[in-house]
Amino acid sequence: MDPIRNPYAPGAGQRPPELAGRDEQLAGFQVVLERIARGRPERSMILTGLRGVGKTVLLNAMRSTAVRGKWGTGKLEARPDQALRRPMAAALHMAVRELGHPRGEELDHVLGVIKAFAQRETPGAKLRERWNPGIDAPAVAGRADSGDIEIDLVELLTDVGGLAADVGKGVAVFIDEMQDLGPQDVSALCAACHELGQAGLPLVVVGAGLPHLPAVLSASKSYSERLFRYSRIDRLDPEQAARALRTPAQEEDADFTDDALAAMYAATGGYPYFIQAYGKAVWDLAPGSPIGVEDVRVGAPEAEAELAVGFFGSRYERATPGEREYLQAMADLGAQPTGEAAQEEAESVPTSALAAHLDRKPQSLSPARDALLKKGLIYSGERGRIAFTVPHFGRYLRAHT
Repeated sequence: MDPIRNPYAPGAGQRPPELAGRDEQLAGFQVVLERIARGRPERSMILTGLRGVGKTVLLNAMRSTAVRGKWGTGKLEARPDQALRRPMAAALHMAVRELGHPRGEELDHVLGVIKAFAQRETPGAKLRERWNPGIDAPAVAGRADSGDIEIDLVELLTDVGGLAADVGKGVAVFIDEMQDLGPQDVSALCAACHELGQAGLPLVVVGAGLPHLPAVLSASKSYSERLFRYSRIDRLDPEQAARALRTPAQEEDADFTDDALAAMYAATGGYPYFIQAYGKAVWDLAPGSPIGVEDVRVGAPEAEAELAVGFFGSRYERATPGEREYLQAMADLGAQPTGEAAQEEAESVPTSALAAHLDRKPQSLSPARDALLKKGLIYSGERGRIAFTVPHFGRYLRAHT
């Protein structure tokens, strides 16, 4: 098959040629935009799922929907080592620019509030360390600059939402890797969304993160369970996976046999990133169309080799020897021994079983567990249990370590 015409796109956050299986989420977001535009009360949104299920792709697709609706939009990616002020200010600066508000006192005031919010540093910060957000309006003193992130964020989003209401539009802020926000920032964001909802302002936050993100939000504010619309982003079912593979191929005058599609689903488990990776490898090695089962068998090792380096291996290399021992134990305990489920991992394993498997006291494993949680390699969806954030990671560990 011609590699130049290969339609598949296995990239981080890169939109696949066919965004299959996400129609419900996109339609739900369209409803949110329409309701807010009409002054109806609506909640912000949270997308959760494992790595590789397409959360970032869906977040970007929702942002495109908001842009088409003439909303102002901004996006940021949370990082464990970065406070919320600077990325939030940059995202809101972009959103305000997209609103197209005519230059005037109202616009200058909001830009000045964004600048004041961004430049509010911790006490003792040196002048040369203060960040200049590139806003040509003077900072507004006494607004969003108290130093208390919860007070400041509420004031900031209230002013930006008010500006959007003035021009009959809305603002959407998209936050990727939301579970990496610090506790104070999470609390502030929840408080701000609560205030926006009560005031009926046209500003919505759409966050994406790992499966334990709802627990992070709930631990911060008890009312967070009622504050957001939660949507679990999971792997595709066989029909959706077939659509993700077949539609792009048919647009290039090619196709898969039904048996080949079944083999691709068995190999990928329906995870969107894997579908793109296997699709690309199988296409490049297949001699012609239609792509058959034998083509999948030949191309699968190529896809697995690439995933072993770029998707799995890069994450495994971040772990210390003690952390790798913990990961390996998780892989051993998570294996399904018989039946069709042998292709899948157990959703989670008990931490007590891990300690018993390693013949260690549970307390001695806490440092490795905590470090892996911070690195985003594992998560705890419920007390006393732990799981991989990366699908098929256990299978990789059993095959390569």
